[in-house]
Amino acid sequence: MLLGSGELGKEFVIAAQRWGQTVIAVDSYANAPAMQVADACEVINMLDGAALDQIVAKHQPDLIVPEIEAIRTERFYDYEKQGIQVVPSAKAANFTMNRKAIRDLAAKELGLKTANYRYAKTFEELKAAVEVVGIPCVVKPLMSSSGKGQSTIKTEEEIEKAWKIAAEKGRGDAEEVIVEAFVPFISEITLLTVTQKNGDTLFCKSIGHRQERGDYQESWQPAALPEGFEEQAQQMAAKVTKALGGAGIWGVEFFITADGVVFSELSPRPHDTGMVTLAGTQNLNEFELHCRAVLGLPIPEIRQEKAGASAVVLSGIETNNPVYTGWDVVCQNPQADFRLFGKEAAREHRRMGVVLLNSEPDADTLELQKQARELADKVAVKAN
Repeated sequence: MLLGSGELGKEFVIAAQRWGQTVIAVDSYANAPAMQVADACEVINMLDGAALDQIVAKHQPDLIVPEIEAIRTERFYDYEKQGIQVVPSAKAANFTMNRKAIRDLAAKELGLKTANYRYAKTFEELKAAVEVVGIPCVVKPLMSSSGKGQSTIKTEEEIEKAWKIAAEKGRGDAEEVIVEAFVPFISEITLLTVTQKNGDTLFCKSIGHRQERGDYQESWQPAALPEGFEEQAQQMAAKVTKALGGAGIWGVEFFITADGVVFSELSPRPHDTGMVTLAGTQNLNEFELHCRAVLGLPIPEIRQEKAGASAVVLSGIETNNPVYTGWDVVCQNPQADFRLFGKEAAREHRRMGVVLLNSEPDADTLELQKQARELADKVAVKAN
């Protein structure tokens, strides 16, 4: 049972079905991307614990695979007691679906280097937290994804606006926000980390990425890092995933600074920046790795085979059943591929597809990234 049926879930369903799995896709709206390829689907509010219990009892899945944050994750402990495997584990899902739990685990219990941070439940507490961590700083809802509800405070006048954005755009029923000191980073990376039931923890080559509005826009693999930085990130990722337990792929995000690696966030599932692996950069893409890990199939190695880049196609309009122009231009490039997510509703800044590009392993990934962005900009989302 897949809880959350977006574009990442869609690729996971495809991988799972290739290995003989039956998948029930669940989301809050009908015909979500993963539902288009799943064996069955359910439309519920996943924050409704009773509704979640009902469909679990109805389908009796062997595995529950969360894809989003807005789920009544405390129910997962009961499902594990019933003998259902929660991916990667009930503890991991509960901790990582809430920024407070994962940040406190990383910083206070494991001693990982993080940005200075505070929490706030009211506007007055937010003002006090900003005074402690300083300006500029970043405000995020405790429960959100893809940058929703996130904003940067650069002046005192922006504090109230940040509070309103977090309240309106956060997911779930957590009203608290986290306030983080701005980290003067050189770049950001995602380290896809695979934990196995009976095997070593493995790492993909680090993925560089660029964000706007807190949302992924472009990614490239491998990322060029100073000597020793990749090893630092691997050690930190291994430490936090071991503490959470379970098998699956994790998207562990880091800031790269002049002084070293700073832990940022953690997702217990395939990561949007990891869509670059669909370009054939590895022997197994992130969705195949996730599926193998949760099924307990051995993964002897993760092998980097090509350099790759991805660039998202965003909608600039709001419309239903959009049409597209420009995919033919993408296909004229012999190194390019693309994914159209199949979202029936377009709105401004919504991800509707992604352009993928690969080259020889020693290629300049930033140049490859520039080419991917140029191709993605040729694709237009239009009203039908």
